Amino acid sequence: MEILIIVVLILVVIICSFCIFYFLTYNKFQDVIIRINEVESLIDTNLRNKYDLINRSIALIKANVEIDKPIFEEIIKLRSRKIGNFELDRKLNEAYNEFVFLKSKYKDIDNSEELKKINKQIIDINDTLVTSINYYNENITNYNKLLKTFPSNIIATFCKYQEKLFFDRKDMSDDDYEDFKL
Repeated sequence: MEILIIVVLILVVIICSFCIFYFLTYNKFQDVIIRINEVESLIDTNLRNKYDLINRSIALIKANVEIDKPIFEEIIKLRSRKIGNFELDRKLNEAYNEFVFLKSKYKDIDNSEELKKINKQIIDINDTLVTSINYYNENITNYNKLLKTFPSNIIATFCKYQEKLFFDRKDMSDDDYEDFKL
């Protein structure tokens, strides 16, 4: 009878230990997933704001300067397309570089208070985006480490968690070197 009680107690302790381990590991995954989702939302908002500012600057630039060729063609094309955040970030950076080029070429642009304000806001958004993207990538690293390391990989398999890609969409687990872009 005593042996049966000892065996039952040992089984209860083992089951309770497994349950505690499961819940702690599951909560680690959930914590990282929540942080990833929060920073994705922040990146979305900042990219949308940057897009709106660049879009607003098109009319202001055209009003202040006589330019022969079309400007910000890629941004205008984006109005009817759906693209991912990484590609949108690339297109917005290209448009901002065009904005800076036009500012240096046409001094009338630099005299506009509204365009100065837009430029300052875009610079602030760029700073926030760099910080957010770094934070996103750090959390993706933490998530993928949990996914691949023992014993948390057992819980990951049980919950069907999948590896997530970094912001630049580079898959570090493949041999494709062509998906790296500068």
